[in-house]
Amino acid sequence: MAGMIHPDRRAQLAGNLGRVRARIDEALAATGSASRPTLIVVTKFFPASDVGLLASLGVQDVGENRDQEAAAKAAEASDPRLRWHFIGQLQTNKARSVVAYAHSVHSVDRVSLVNALEKAVAKEQERRAETGEPARTPLECYVQVNLADNPTGSRGGAVPSEVPELATRIDDAGQLRLAGVMAVAPLGADPREAFARLAAISADVVARHPEARAISAGMSGDLEHAIVAGATHLRVGSDVLGARPPLG
Repeated sequence: MAGMIHPDRRAQLAGNLGRVRARIDEALAATGSASRPTLIVVTKFFPASDVGLLASLGVQDVGENRDQEAAAKAAEASDPRLRWHFIGQLQTNKARSVVAYAHSVHSVDRVSLVNALEKAVAKEQERRAETGEPARTPLECYVQVNLADNPTGSRGGAVPSEVPELATRIDDAGQLRLAGVMAVAPLGADPREAFARLAAISADVVARHPEARAISAGMSGDLEHAIVAGATHLRVGSDVLGARPPLG
């Protein structure tokens, strides 16, 4: 991830951010909403230098899909202004690593992962106490919902019938905080219909857990539809950072 920063990269990111923020403004104006969603810039496959530039441009929230990349990047771009959001599928054996840097996990999809995260946060608190570091805040957790009607459209997550149990389990965990729900529009589906379903699922969660009002939905191609459905958090990558750099 190391390398020289192109002198025009900051200007490029600033322009892209401006265009995405303008899209958000237009969508909010169309809905009449005054509640601005949090923009999470997804930086997967991009260098830590880009994260630093984003922070200098006022970005406070960044998202990552893979723990190995996220952990290294969070260590390199150690800016206290940043909140790191883990948004990819998470193996239970990675929980200990993730809670060391993540403000939130948007992809909680099974009880075993809730248990692993709860234990991992407890261990992290013990580690910080032993080293004299400040305690971390409770880990914010979103229940990822699978909105697909068939396996070919699935983008991961728990089926809707599993959401109440998962939400309750997170809410009961002393080291975790239930933030709300998250979903990715299914492949080939109308995102308007998908996000409307997510909004209904969110309303059911809020009825049981009034503080869990967050809805993490919407990416570069469908953020307007997510805003219409009441998204509180948008996860945007390519429209801010551009095409993915070549791997390897």
